[in-house]
Amino acid sequence: MSVDKQTVQKIASLSRIAISEAEADALVPELNNILGWVEQLSEVDCKGVEPMTAVIPNKLRLREDKVTDGDIHDKVLANAPAAEHGFFGVPKVIE
Repeated sequence: MSVDKQTVQKIASLSRIAISEAEADALVPELNNILGWVEQLSEVDCKGVEPMTAVIPNKLRLREDKVTDGDIHDKVLANAPAAEHGFFGVPKVIE
């Protein structure tokens, strides 16, 4: 597949990118080179290769899910400008 100047201008238009005529002319060979590299990748034989997410084996490091500093309800409410019935009191917004 090759890209011409009209295709570059259409892609720029769809992307809402303003490019000049000179920029469009400069982008044609660059995009064709990129597409050439993609075509080279499609020629690589990857049969028998397992899909992977990283090049090294990673294990998810999990910690034990436990509460370590809870039960400080009264200390938290001590910082509130107004506490009502064990909750933060806020001014009424809707009449």
